[in-house]
Amino acid sequence: MNEHFDIAIVGGGMAGASTAAEIGDAANVLLLEAEDMPGYHATGRSAAFWEECYGGPAIVPLTLASGTYLHEHGFLSDRGALYLAREQDEALIEKFFADFSCSGAFFERIGRSELGRIVPGLQPEWDRAIWQPRCADIDVAGLHAHYLAMAKAAGIVPQCRARVEAISREQDKWTLTLADGREFSAGTLVNAAGAWADEIAQMAGVQPLGITPYRRTVVQLRVDPPPLDDLPLCLDIAGEFYFKPESGRLWLSPHDETPSPAVDAVPEELDVAIAIDRLEHNTNWQVRGLERKWAGLRSFAPDRLPVYGRDPSCPEFFWFAGQGGYGIQTAPAAARLGAQLLLGRERDAMTQALDAGAYSPARFR
Repeated sequence: MNEHFDIAIVGGGMAGASTAAEIGDAANVLLLEAEDMPGYHATGRSAAFWEECYGGPAIVPLTLASGTYLHEHGFLSDRGALYLAREQDEALIEKFFADFSCSGAFFERIGRSELGRIVPGLQPEWDRAIWQPRCADIDVAGLHAHYLAMAKAAGIVPQCRARVEAISREQDKWTLTLADGREFSAGTLVNAAGAWADEIAQMAGVQPLGITPYRRTVVQLRVDPPPLDDLPLCLDIAGEFYFKPESGRLWLSPHDETPSPAVDAVPEELDVAIAIDRLEHNTNWQVRGLERKWAGLRSFAPDRLPVYGRDPSCPEFFWFAGQGGYGIQTAPAAARLGAQLLLGRERDAMTQALDAGAYSPARFR
């Protein structure tokens, strides 16, 4: 006879771990992770920043709501961010101000003289920028470990190497069959499977939402001159690249979004070459060595907003997915909101300003 739980969570990354931590005081919870350790995929490959406007206006409330928790628990360190622009990007600057001026995010416009002081080495055509002083680095591993420790304190230990191969439902319970033959049952199933979210839905007989994984590439470079320790996160406002310093090296991405199957993503050589070419074209820094390269999957629903809530056609199936590249910086508020929706709890100070309907799976039905 298989072991029964109130709630089974599929996925042990940031989404699953934070959800387990938030609900562990009220339910008997099973946390399943397909890999050898939780957080192997998107969580472990994050570019690790908290930036108020990253993801668009509809993500800002989740990001801002998470900021206090992240600061108070010591997971943020000051960085600052710049959206770099040229004369031909003026319309994008105007759109940025139109999109975010009433969002609660703080930013201001700066010119070439200040930009050159903050980021020495930019080519002259980069003569304007939007400055965001509150951007910060996130201790991703620390935050993930924090949530796993909270879950453990509630008696929830992730079952690793626990890949789900079949899901069935009868007599008001889900039965989950793993690749090694083990079976577990639960009353409610939480889909926190990231890039595999639609696959889990299909296994459960629930209509997929069209959540699509996209590959994002990052490289670690040794450059001359070395990046300043206090160099801010720098993003091309047109979306062609971003970079930030990391322990004397430079983390660089070509800001790629390539549709991908749900796999253990690896970087393509062409994307690595494009990233380096864009850096060398837009700065006078010399690349002296490629030290690391990796890729992760960012999973988006069709409208590029996350999905939190019970499926309208199957309320015992709860979506916590489609978080794109913003699931780390929004984790505290998203997990708290998810727990409140899942357990029928009242909103609190962290979530009271969030519009749960904007993230509900019902918007697709």
